[in-house]
Parts: sequence; structure tokens; C-alpha cells
Amino acid sequence: MSRLFSSVRARATIGASLVVAVALVAAGAAVLLSLRFSLIGEAEADADSAARRVASQITADIAYDKLDLPEGDDNPVQIVDADGRLVAASEDLERISGTGTAAVKPEQASPAPGGDDDDDDDSAEEALEPGELSDDKTFTDGSATVDGETEDYRFAEVEVSVEKKGDLTVYAGGSLESQQSAMSTALTSLLIGFPLLLAVIAAVTWLVTRRALRPVDAIRSEMAAITASEDLARRVPEPDTHDEVARLARTTNETLAALQASVERQRRFVADASHELRSPIASLRTQLEVGAAHPELLDVDGAVEDTVRLQELAADLLLLARLDAGEKPGATRVDLAALAREELSQRTRDRVEVRTDLSGAEVAGSRGQLARVLGNLVNNAQRHARTHVTVATRAEGAWAVLAVSDDGAGVPESEREHVFERFVRLDDARTRDDGGAGLGLAIARDVAERHGGTLTVQEAPGGGALFELRVPLVPRSG
Repeated sequence: MSRLFSSVRARATIGASLVVAVALVAAGAAVLLSLRFSLIGEAEADADSAARRVASQITADIAYDKLDLPEGDDNPVQIVDADGRLVAASEDLERISGTGTAAVKPEQASPAPGGDDDDDDDSAEEALEPGELSDDKTFTDGSATVDGETEDYRFAEVEVSVEKKGDLTVYAGGSLESQQSAMSTALTSLLIGFPLLLAVIAAVTWLVTRRALRPVDAIRSEMAAITASEDLARRVPEPDTHDEVARLARTTNETLAALQASVERQRRFVADASHELRSPIASLRTQLEVGAAHPELLDVDGAVEDTVRLQELAADLLLLARLDAGEKPGATRVDLAALAREELSQRTRDRVEVRTDLSGAEVAGSRGQLARVLGNLVNNAQRHARTHVTVATRAEGAWAVLAVSDDGAGVPESEREHVFERFVRLDDARTRDDGGAGLGLAIARDVAERHGGTLTVQEAPGGGALFELRVPLVPRSG
């Protein structure tokens, strides 16, 4: 059973078939009941009409043997007097049930037992006026045999009063043969038609579901092929529709594109990192080998610089790895002005003067990461400035702003996004030792985004580059 319901197509087909089957059974039952009531109503109307026609003749004081009774088996008639004796009946009537008496010939009738005077008085009080027909409609089920053929009937009972004949009751039957025949035909049609209709619905549901799920199977097959081949450049087929499957295919392709970009970025990162690490390691090894062979030629300062650069590069790579892994910055309250004063006071190797314009602006985040952003921006400005670097902090609306500007050549507008990519250097003529590894600005932007802010570059008012870090401001407590 579990295998039967393991397919969406099978579940949809079975579900649709069950729903339609329940609906068809309910509809079929309603149709049969409605048809039965309608046909029984017609039989009752026919019987009541025949009984009243005969009763009308009796009120005209026509003798029993002169009455024009219905012939054949359409409306068998009995006329019974107040004592329960049969006084007239249809000529070809051979047997009857469901009426006041089973007699079919007047000579077969026997008088009903008499009653006391009180009963006669009560009957007289309830008796109809001479020539009057009862308006009450009473029906019973029975059967009758006419000319050797037995059928079921719906009998109508009509009471009539005649001055010379007393109170009489006319029984006339309406045939139920047409009702039974119609019900049998309808039931047979339903029993044959319902299974065929269910089979058609199941087949159509199966085919439509298979056609609807065909793109899903194509997507699944292509995803399996992509997983097996590890070729993220491949894409799943997108159907030419505007339904959920088409949106699924587009979203899958967008996910594959993002995954491909991420993998390519990681590959470039590993390649660039290996290249950047190779240079200081090779330089340091060369100096140590020379020092080992010729101690008097050992450049201790150069070895220290290469070691420091190697340490800084490793720290940058480690921080980028943590940021890529989704490390959260925390929620420590940090005053950017106080942070800038402390960090700038510890700098001892700046090439040009660092000016400050600091106003209090508190943010929530990681103090260490924000300090790294400030250090990277100041280092970048020191490499490009001519005479000075300016560091400013301020609160601006809902943002805390940290701005670092220099009076250098600035960043061309076409390169203002490119500079935030990893291992990017705009000045190819700059040496690696002076220009860094090209990770400082990339780290600064990643930290800004992790803090819910932005890092942009534009032209400074006095020329040069202006880098602005914007982080959501935390209102001062109290």
C-alpha cells in the first residue's frame, strides 16, 4: 500500500477517483429518489383521477351494472358500500390486495358485522352529504391480477355519499409498472455508466498529472546529473509556462547560479590566497637560507617584515573565513568616537598626519571587527594620501557614520565597486609590500554588511577618496 501511494501521480488519481465516486453515488441516489417520487406521484394522480371519475358517475345515480368502469389493467376499480361489501368491480379483475376487500365479484361479497346504535349515530355525524365526494386523499400499495397479468398498483380511496345507495368507497389503482421499469432502467444505466465514468476520470487524471509532473521529473533528472558531474554551469530546463513548476525551475536555476558564483569565488579566493602566501613565504625562506649560509648577510629587518606581513595576511584570511561562515557580530554597544580615539592613539608607523573630527555615535556590534574596519580604511588612506588623512564620526538620522578621507588621487567612478572585491589592487605599479594583499576593503565591506550597514566610496570634498561606513545607530541610554 505504501508503494501505491509513493507516487504523486497515483495519489492524485486515487484521490480524484474517490471524490468523483462519492459525488456520483450521492448524485445517483438523489436522481433515483427524485425519479421514484415523481413516478409514484404520477401513479397516485392517475389513480385518484380514475376513482373520482367513477365516484362522479355514482353521484349521478347510475346503476352499478351501468357504470363506465376503466377497462384493461390501467385502473382496476372496486366499489365497496358502508358495510364493507363489494358492490361493483372492474370486469376483468381476477385478484386484488391492498384495498378494503379481497373480493373481485359482487356475489362474492359478504356483509360486514353490524354495530350498535351509538356507532350508527357517530357514523351519521361523520357521514358525507348526499352527492358529496370526499376531499381527503388516501393511498395504499397493493397488487391486482387483470386478464391473468399481475402488477403492483398504487390505490386511491375516494368516499362518496348517494341518497339511495348510502355511503360508498371507490378504490381505483394507478399502475406502478412504468415506475418500476424506469427505476430499473435508471439503476442499470447508473451501474454501467458510473464505473465507465470513473475509469475515464482516473485515466484523464493520470495523464494530466503525468504531463504536469513531466517538467518536475526533467528537473530532478538534470539535478541528479549535475550532482553526479559536479558541473555547476549546467541548468535545469524551464517549461514555457507561468505555473508553479516554471517558478520552481527558475528558482532552481537561480540557486545553481548563486552556488556556482559562490564556488567560483571560493576557488578564486583559495588560488589568490595561495599566490599571496607564496610571496612572503618564499622571501622569508630565501633570507633564512642566505642567513644560514652567510650569517653576515642575514637581513633581520626584512625577515621580520615578511613575517609580520605573513601574520597579517593569515589573520585576514581567517577573518574572511569566519565571515563567510556566517559569524554574527554580537550586540555589544560600541561608541565609534571612543573607538577611533583609542585605535588611532596606538598607531606609530603612519606615513602622513591623521586628523580627527569625532562626535559620539553608538552602535551595536563587535568592537574587534569595527576596529579592523577602521584600521583597514586608515591603512588604505595612508597609502594614497599626499599630506593628511581625516577620520570623522557622527550621528546622521538613524545611522552612525564613520568617514575616512584622504587628499590623494581618489578612486575612479568606474572602479568604486571593484575596489571592494578580494585581492584587487587598482595600482598595478605599486609593490606588494606597499600595496597590501587587496583584502582590507573586502573585509571592511563584509563587516559592514554583517552589522546591517553599508560601506561606500565617493569623492572627498577636497579631492581624494572618501570611504563612509554607515551602521544602524543605537539611541543613547537614559
